[in-house]
Amino acid sequence: MRMARVAVFCCGLVLWAGVVWAAPLTWEDCVKEASRNNPDLIAAGETVYQAKASMAMTVSGVFPQLDASASAGESKSRTGTQKTVTSDSYSYGLSGSLLIFDGLKSSNNIRAAAANIAAAQESYRFSSADVRLQLRTAFVGLLKAQELIRVTQDIARIREDALKLITLRYKAGLEHKGALLATQAGMTQAKFDLQQAVRNLDLAGRQLSKAMGRKEFVPIVVDGDIFVRETFHQKPDFKAIALGHPSVKQAVARRNSADFSLRAGRGSYLPQVSIQAGVNKDGAQWPPQDRGMNAQLVVSVPVFEGGLRKAQISQAESALRQAEAQLTSAGESAVLGLEQAWEAFREAVEAVESSKESLAANEERARIAGAQYSTGFISYDNWTIIEDNIVQSKKAYLNARANALLAQAQWINAEGVTLEYARQ
Repeated sequence: MRMARVAVFCCGLVLWAGVVWAAPLTWEDCVKEASRNNPDLIAAGETVYQAKASMAMTVSGVFPQLDASASAGESKSRTGTQKTVTSDSYSYGLSGSLLIFDGLKSSNNIRAAAANIAAAQESYRFSSADVRLQLRTAFVGLLKAQELIRVTQDIARIREDALKLITLRYKAGLEHKGALLATQAGMTQAKFDLQQAVRNLDLAGRQLSKAMGRKEFVPIVVDGDIFVRETFHQKPDFKAIALGHPSVKQAVARRNSADFSLRAGRGSYLPQVSIQAGVNKDGAQWPPQDRGMNAQLVVSVPVFEGGLRKAQISQAESALRQAEAQLTSAGESAVLGLEQAWEAFREAVEAVESSKESLAANEERARIAGAQYSTGFISYDNWTIIEDNIVQSKKAYLNARANALLAQAQWINAEGVTLEYARQ
């Protein structure tokens, strides 16, 4: 029997040895690595960069536009006597233009571009919150997988002690063979559960590695507690929290962008005023000596474009109505998500305490039942039910603690908290 117990623990140690050598990672370590390497976060950051570049292109239109040019050419012609005449020409110059007025179209386009940057930044925050949830879920999953190995080892000890007791009673003629076979089956199941727990450890490590953005997988060990230290008082103001959620603020920015785009479209009906000027030199020799200058005030007014501008404004008005509807939906969804996440979190934390009390009660019952069964005070059937209950209670308590951590992560995500936030 002692050999069976040694075999169980050796199995666990051998399978576990592939990962215990690694330095354990804390939650802060995982956050730092994900901040640098997570591809979804990197992609979201590039979206912000593109929005800023787009605004820079829009702003460039209100500054003076300067162009430099130079040319050199040769032309040949024939006279009436069939004589070929060759002439050279050279020129260089500088021309520029400055926008004076365009019906506030450019200024509204700039404001729309600024709103697009704000939307991209909120999109980045939203992606960061999702990455945090993925990372936290994977981190808790690995914590649970590590703890599950310890739990399954405890269960294996319980099963091994039970098998030892049943074997002695069977040999003494105090127990039937069915009880022995059932207990042996429980021991076999305990070994399988331990092996499965170690295999799940590898999968959980790979999930965390992916969430951190690692390109190659190496065994990972994490350091942390599977406990929620959250206290619940009065219910939060969900509407106030929702106003700061990235999805809501992004919808606000998109609504503002659509509004400014509509204003820019309406401004295109007004005259556009600009100044154009230039200086140049030309001549038949290099460097050319003849100098020229020009300056003009240009006013242009759209007269007829086949209904193009009208269609553009109709499109912009529709886009604004769409953005306003999306803002309303985003606000309602954020509030609902907060309420659901809060209730789920509170219930998960309450379930931990219930599971803890159930485990303590079953441990005490198992201790008493073990003594009663040894003296023949209770039957095998009653005793084995109590033994099974403590096994299930140990697993249920671990699941309840892990579920509470996951529910906390969901609540933090519903708040719109980004990856960099220190709260666990």
